[in-house]
Amino acid sequence: MTNPSLLILPGDGIGPEVMAEVRKIIDWFGAKRGIVFDVSEDLVGGAAYDAHGTPLHDDTMAKAQAADAVLLGAVGGPKYDALDFSVKPERGLLRLRKEMDLFSNLRPAQCFDALSDFSSLKKDVVAGLDIMIVRELTSGVYFGEPRGIFKEGNERVGINTQRYTESEIARVARSAFELAMRRDKKLCSMEKANVMESGILWREVVTEVSKEYPEVELSHMYADAGAMQLTRWPKQFDVIVTDNLFGDLLSDLAAMLTGSLGMLPSASLGAPMANGRPKALYEPVHGSAPDIAGQGKANPIACILSFAMALRYSFDQGEEAARLEAAIEHVLADGVRTADLMGPDGGTPVSTSGMGDAILAALDASL
Repeated sequence: MTNPSLLILPGDGIGPEVMAEVRKIIDWFGAKRGIVFDVSEDLVGGAAYDAHGTPLHDDTMAKAQAADAVLLGAVGGPKYDALDFSVKPERGLLRLRKEMDLFSNLRPAQCFDALSDFSSLKKDVVAGLDIMIVRELTSGVYFGEPRGIFKEGNERVGINTQRYTESEIARVARSAFELAMRRDKKLCSMEKANVMESGILWREVVTEVSKEYPEVELSHMYADAGAMQLTRWPKQFDVIVTDNLFGDLLSDLAAMLTGSLGMLPSASLGAPMANGRPKALYEPVHGSAPDIAGQGKANPIACILSFAMALRYSFDQGEEAARLEAAIEHVLADGVRTADLMGPDGGTPVSTSGMGDAILAALDASL
């Protein structure tokens, strides 16, 4: 039996630094838990442009299509600002998403108790928060036609088209229902059915798909009301499913409930492969942070949590994912802090590698 394959794309800025800590975690699972991956590494973003003149080489794209999962660090930086739009580092990430057809974007918003004071909301509102936003990633207003800036009479007009097919809505809805079945069996669908025909269709299709999942409690909410409720009492939600535009907005709002972008992972999932696993790309929400790159200041937790998501959703290792998440929670509870997590109450300051080592020690203690 062959080992599952994992393609690592560290990328730019702090990407290689945080990914180095993930590699240590991967090695630990191989040595201590017998969970071994065939790991390969390649270039993406600015690093790929520097080497090949393109943000994603065709060979790398082929490796990504063949891998059981892809783990990406971060792309971009001011060094590449003057490049033509077609070869900017971010185009490499967009190509991966498009050609792998990654239509379901999972954005967890989890607030560890030790970091609840970092949120702008009251501690009792966010402490213990653990919700998941499922954002449709490949259609909607960002991709609909017609689009562009046109001349009408004496003035210009900008046009973007919100467009969804039944099948596009149904497949992301099923992804959300499957996720809800693995959690608290509660799903809230958000759209604007009160003013948008696409929202009416969205609500109708999600309701139809819900008949396949009678155990899941389905509710509907207008997206603007959802934003208000996320800031009023976010713990009323478990899984939220929504379209590309609203998902973009709501997931960023939910991210800030937790207090630090350095803590947030994400997963982008596609259709099942021959082995039954979905095509998948895992990445931290944060950017390449070129201002601190190479200084050992980066927080690797979001990237490590992205690997935890890979364990859970690509490799059926939910218990081991929980072990890794518990180790991170233990380290934070002990006051271990990278620079972005240092608050008024202080803590034990550590470097990027120091945080990785602390999580390894906590994993050892879990055995």
